[in-house]
Amino acid sequence: MEPNEALVVANLALADSDAELPATRKVIAAVPAGKEEYSPDGKSMNALKLAWHTASSDVWFLNSIADGKFVPGSGDIPAEIKTAADVAAWYDANRGPAAARVKGMSADALAAPVDFFGMMNMPAAWYVAFNLRHLVHHRGQLSTYLRPMGAKVPSIYGPSADEPMS
Repeated sequence: MEPNEALVVANLALADSDAELPATRKVIAAVPAGKEEYSPDGKSMNALKLAWHTASSDVWFLNSIADGKFVPGSGDIPAEIKTAADVAAWYDANRGPAAARVKGMSADALAAPVDFFGMMNMPAAWYVAFNLRHLVHHRGQLSTYLRPMGAKVPSIYGPSADEPMS
């Protein structure tokens, strides 16, 4: 990938990612207090862990892209994160600065290959788009937990039964 191409890819994926942010935050915030342990199946993450994974992975990916390297994260939920509201507040505080770091990268840095734990070695810009797909995937999982937990399902790409288009 040429530097000018990497810049276009990263800018498009970041714009898409920024556009997804309100829906992602609404889905995380919709997890009802007291239902953090809900899981539809024993193999599935509970609601709090999935909300944390959705938010923290987005920030981790963006910071890793800006750093030009991926290092394993612990995956552990910090002790101060007890509810989905805590996750949403953490996400509000950390996602913007992480995205700004990527937006500040040069075209050459975005075109530079970055190893992903020996599984792939792609230009940094490619991971911006990969992160977006990862984010939407986990947000979709979390959105399917909401109604069984007794929560309202927010509008994501259009109206839901609980949130009509305005």
